[in-house]
Amino acid sequence: MQGGYAIGRTAPRAVIDLDGEMIGPASAQGWFVVGFDRDAPPVAHLNITTAEGSASHEALIAPGVFDIQRIDGLPADQVAPADPVLLARIAAEGERKAAGFASLADLDAFRGGFILPVKGARRSARFGGQRVLNGEPRRPHYGVDLAAPVGTPVRAPAAGLVAFSETGLHFEGGLILIDHGQGLITAYLHLSKTLVAAGDPVIQGQVIGAVGKEGRATGPHLCWRMKWHGRNLDPSLMVGAAVSRL
Repeated sequence: MQGGYAIGRTAPRAVIDLDGEMIGPASAQGWFVVGFDRDAPPVAHLNITTAEGSASHEALIAPGVFDIQRIDGLPADQVAPADPVLLARIAAEGERKAAGFASLADLDAFRGGFILPVKGARRSARFGGQRVLNGEPRRPHYGVDLAAPVGTPVRAPAAGLVAFSETGLHFEGGLILIDHGQGLITAYLHLSKTLVAAGDPVIQGQVIGAVGKEGRATGPHLCWRMKWHGRNLDPSLMVGAAVSRL
């Protein structure tokens, strides 16, 4: 479905192609993951090439169900910043975040399944909803919001390698990115505290930071996001998706 994924296994280092885009080799054990964007078209074409030949699969992508999320009372500079100094800062932060999202660790940590990063949290916003900020339509919300008190531990939902970790970002406040392999990156926004640094390996369940309300946030929560090669995925769909049996 839109925002969803597929996990599979093939020959080690087989070449994976989705809709004509070469997205890299399978892992050393042959595992791979592909993702379908929030706005993915209704059909996806997967092609896998090994030394023995190639195989193709056509996947039908069901439409997602997305709501409208209205948020009022945000500071103007969190919705439509205009100050040149602030815009330069936002651009520099964007470059550093883009480098983190471009991480391609040689891992297949996604195959062990994911857990929720915050225990006992209330889901305050679903993935993919159309955002209306201070009355102005904006791009969709590409995360799952998990409301919890400031300081609540945030745990790594799966093993991986920290690709980015900073505090004080304009929109995100504290932000951590974890690379789970094959271009699958999860993001943790609005953190009040970060406990890992770029380059650190993490294991499932490890505390990586704490819930906050930093950046563009109206209350304490974790915004949990997932990207795969630039495509926006729903991280909650990964919860419990262990595939070690394959």
